Amino acid sequence: MIRSLPRSRSYDRAYTAFIVCYFLFLFAPLLVTCLLAFNNSGFPSLPWHGFTLDWFLSAGPGRVGIFHDTDNLRSLMVSFQTALWVSLLCVVVGVCAAFLFEQEDFRGKNLLYFLMLAPLVIPGVILGISILMGANTLGTWFEDRLGLDVAVFRPSFWLVVLGQFSFITTFVALVVSARLRKFDRSLEEAAMNLGASRLEVIWFITLRYLRSAIISAGAVAFLMSFENFNTTLFLVGSQPTLPINLYLQVRDGSTPVINAISLLLILGTAILALVQFFFDRRENEKT
Repeated sequence: MIRSLPRSRSYDRAYTAFIVCYFLFLFAPLLVTCLLAFNNSGFPSLPWHGFTLDWFLSAGPGRVGIFHDTDNLRSLMVSFQTALWVSLLCVVVGVCAAFLFEQEDFRGKNLLYFLMLAPLVIPGVILGISILMGANTLGTWFEDRLGLDVAVFRPSFWLVVLGQFSFITTFVALVVSARLRKFDRSLEEAAMNLGASRLEVIWFITLRYLRSAIISAGAVAFLMSFENFNTTLFLVGSQPTLPINLYLQVRDGSTPVINAISLLLILGTAILALVQFFFDRRENEKT
């Protein structure tokens, strides 16, 4: 909306209605899901049958709350561990890729940059199937030719980590590259003229400048890994992640404990976003 242009009353009303409908469309399903986490019913849907905390605290036998649901807690821990490893790997490799493409000139740079972006345009289902088939092929080759049974080539925790790492790294590299593109290279030159080594310059100047971008990229990588479903579905083994476990429960019929899990995830994501906002605000105040 252009503020300088004259607006009629009907235009203002239509604009306000659009904003209200837009945010209702975004947040109404989340509010209903959170509300049903306290519904005294055996089904994760309306109508409302009264308030209860059973889907959080009940230990059974009729109802089992999330804090006593071993299957969901186990899958939650698997998702947390997966997201932690994926975010760590993606931050390390993504930062190195950002340095490579923003501070170095070499033959084939554009081609490599295009290959780095390729996973973003490949559907997650196709990516998961491709990684699974490639891993199975490599596993069969190692077993037939060398007599080795390499566990990482079978659907497993580490194959999920590698599969998610293959495309989430691109997001990290793009976020860090955008920040690095604004970096004043004269600061590095001044530090080196004062006797600092290349490693000291990177550690004390460049990485400190990139700190907020690295933290943001790591948080995005963690959340993308935690909620990933399409790629993970084809790579998961005997340890399902939380999205896979929730999908199986919804498919086979579940209780409102699934709404309780959703509420906890929404609160966790909101807290993480607030922490990230706090760090970004402090970083902007310093600069």
